[in-house]
Amino acid sequence: MKELHRNRAAMGGLAAAFVLASLAVLAIRTLVPPDEGRYAEIAREMFASGDWVTTRLNGIKYFEKPPLQAWMNALTFTLFGVGQWQARLWTGLCGVFGVLLTGFTGTRLFGARAGLSAALVLGSSFYWVLGSQVDSVDMSVSGMMTLCLCALLLAQRADAGPAERRNWMLACWAGMALATLAKGLIGIVLPGGVLVCYTLAARDWRLWTRLHMAKGLALFLAIAAPWFILVGLRNPEQPHFFFVHEHFERFLLKEHHREAPAWSFLALLAVGSMPWISMLVPSLVAGARRGATAAGAGAGAGNPVPAFRPRLLALVWLVFIVAFFSASSSKLPGYILPVFPALALLMGEYLEGASRRQQMINASTLILIGLALLLAAPFAPGFARHDGESRLYADFAVWINASGMLALCGGILALWMAGQDRRDGHVLVLAVGGFLASQVLLAGFEPLGQARAGSALLPAMRSVLTPATRVYSVGLYEQSLTFYLGRTVTLVDYTDEFAFGLQQQPELGIPDLDTFIRTWQDNTARGIPCMAIARADLVFELQHRHVPLRVLASDARRVVIANPVTPISVTPLHESHHP
Repeated sequence: MKELHRNRAAMGGLAAAFVLASLAVLAIRTLVPPDEGRYAEIAREMFASGDWVTTRLNGIKYFEKPPLQAWMNALTFTLFGVGQWQARLWTGLCGVFGVLLTGFTGTRLFGARAGLSAALVLGSSFYWVLGSQVDSVDMSVSGMMTLCLCALLLAQRADAGPAERRNWMLACWAGMALATLAKGLIGIVLPGGVLVCYTLAARDWRLWTRLHMAKGLALFLAIAAPWFILVGLRNPEQPHFFFVHEHFERFLLKEHHREAPAWSFLALLAVGSMPWISMLVPSLVAGARRGATAAGAGAGAGNPVPAFRPRLLALVWLVFIVAFFSASSSKLPGYILPVFPALALLMGEYLEGASRRQQMINASTLILIGLALLLAAPFAPGFARHDGESRLYADFAVWINASGMLALCGGILALWMAGQDRRDGHVLVLAVGGFLASQVLLAGFEPLGQARAGSALLPAMRSVLTPATRVYSVGLYEQSLTFYLGRTVTLVDYTDEFAFGLQQQPELGIPDLDTFIRTWQDNTARGIPCMAIARADLVFELQHRHVPLRVLASDARRVVIANPVTPISVTPLHESHHP
């Protein structure tokens, strides 16, 4: 176990087990709204329509994000059919890719043990595990940004030959292009800002001569530019909305109501790095100290290549991205996910020379995490915010207890290994304990995910749904229900993220409740079947105004109604809320 990093067979088996475990769990949870349902539905509509240029959500033009996530999801739908694990496959692969590439990079830069530790740290960090299991653009862009970071580090290391440097730099440019297709201009702004800050800190002005700028820019444009050109030609309104509104206005203005304290990303960094939180500050401090000196041969007699400082670059990557998004007026938790590979590299190298005391602190931290979970479990029902969900949170407490026990046992075993100075085994046990504890929490969330998605309503909806049924969404938009129904809906009295698309195509929505009532009554008179997903207060309003309807199903978050094409009695809304 001490020499795990030298055992190729064991390393291969460990990598295979990690890949299989990471991908096997993609199917066990319902797509949770809003993000998972949204991106799955965008891809489903792309797959169904065959239009891979103009991205749409609910049949409405949707240009908040570039198409890489939708392309990859639509591709998996084409290959494997439409489903929830297919919708998560791309992000799962991005998570696995990031871990393996980070481990490879750490090995080439700092040695085999440091590379193994870096991979184990990243693969078990709570935020990376969570991001790998969620259908969202955050892991998509993080995977591509990991390619950018690692390729740059590998290209610029002291022992890289000319051909190797060129090839890795082209991979870096490709990573920037793919990150741009994943989430926009941050794909080039963030790496560019990091490079400027690193150059100033290291005074390595000649680094810019080693970037293969001409070939790199050509490759970047060849990958990233075609979609932006095509979508702009087909939709002249897209460039201003995407580049001005979704980038500069979102960064500078607070109209998206995504404000948070400036320190929020530091807190997320700490939580996301669990179970390695005890090393967060020490590894950053060590990275800053070691980054002050060059790694390997530097500039000097007979060596025209300036010294490169990989630790400093990784540190600048982390600090710059956290500072950049902390300064933004729009803050969402997933924004800092790309920093975790850099943090894992710093932690991996720190673990290479970590004292026995630090190892024991790491193990004790996982023990404390386990105890905290066990103590928190009885309070789980108090997190319920909707009627009828206290029982679901009470059931979730069982999973919290199981996660806590895994963390506790893993921490105790790691503490014993630290005492025995079994360094590789210590890190492996910590990683496995953290990974399994996170996976158990995610698996146990499934009943709550179903409640958020409204999946219990699907049988009643499908029982009356026909190709001729007109489906409406009144006062809300259910991101996941529409994906599972395989149908778009007509929005009623709702704009939110559809505001721009509905400005372009107002005929795709109904602006107010009065117009909807007239449409519903007209369809009923003509014998056209209709169904609607609505807020409960709006259903009360419809009943109060004697609109012909019957309640098909309801839960604590929404109500499903249908119009009677033949006269039937109206079901009082309160009768449908019994558990």
